[in-house]
Amino acid sequence: MIVTVTPNPAVDITYAVPQLHHGAVHRVRQVSDSAGGKGVNVARVLAGFGRRVSCSGFLAGAMGEYLQDLLDHDQVEQAWTLVAGETRRTVTIVEDDGRTGATLFNEPGPTVTGRDWERLTRAVLTSLADAGLLVISGSTPPGTGAGDLPALVRSAVGQDIPVIVDTSGPALLEVAAARPTVVKPNIDEVREATGIEDPIAAARDLITRGAHAVLVSRGSDGVLLVTAHGAWQARPPAPITGNATGAGDAAVAALAMAVADGARGGDLAAHLPDVVALSAAAVLMPTAGAVDHDAYDRMRTSIHTETADAAD
Repeated sequence: MIVTVTPNPAVDITYAVPQLHHGAVHRVRQVSDSAGGKGVNVARVLAGFGRRVSCSGFLAGAMGEYLQDLLDHDQVEQAWTLVAGETRRTVTIVEDDGRTGATLFNEPGPTVTGRDWERLTRAVLTSLADAGLLVISGSTPPGTGAGDLPALVRSAVGQDIPVIVDTSGPALLEVAAARPTVVKPNIDEVREATGIEDPIAAARDLITRGAHAVLVSRGSDGVLLVTAHGAWQARPPAPITGNATGAGDAAVAALAMAVADGARGGDLAAHLPDVVALSAAAVLMPTAGAVDHDAYDRMRTSIHTETADAAD
């Protein structure tokens, strides 16, 4: 089983409009609600490939109950840690032309305490007795201490569980020091966290801090994998337009399947076509956490991995 932790899950509300204009009244053509948050999106993609997966994280209030109800329709196990407050909502506005990208509004989520993190950590470590991989993905809620997320990573690594982490900001540096199997920032996040412009050099900084491998997502330029022994990249076969909000989560799902099947370090380079294709297949879907499986099957055979000795 793969355990995913979404520290700050959300009910994702997606509005489809012909065109977005600031300060104007819009007629929404279509509305969809789904269980969201980056780790939840990863879990939903994994479940779509028949993987046994469980969702953990903080859940609160009536909106948290609604999220559970929404997720019941997916083949995902749920093991949430309940806290006071209200689970957040995110609103994504997608325009019909798909060229301008999605517009997002993210609420902060419930405020948690150090004791809440202790409860979550105990619950996750218990669930790992029946798991082969831990994926921690997404932002942390208000009240999270600087050491809370790294402590969870260190505890899992201490149980010899491979860990993939998708986070950003100062937490990215702290998590890297906890020696996860892979960290997956996007190109802006790795530059901001390290202060290094060259993404390869920035990724190597995270490896120096302790991460075993770094996967950098680069939007339409694909992904970059860096380990202590080399760097590799892969790109989509053609530009893809649509809703990119779940693309990074689909990339993490592909990475998770590779790690769950035993790939480590430089061996992950052979799986980069799967990572890129699944990410692109997510862009074609109107909501995060879903992928176009036919498009994924078509694209993955046309994507090639190459070494990357310098940033393009």
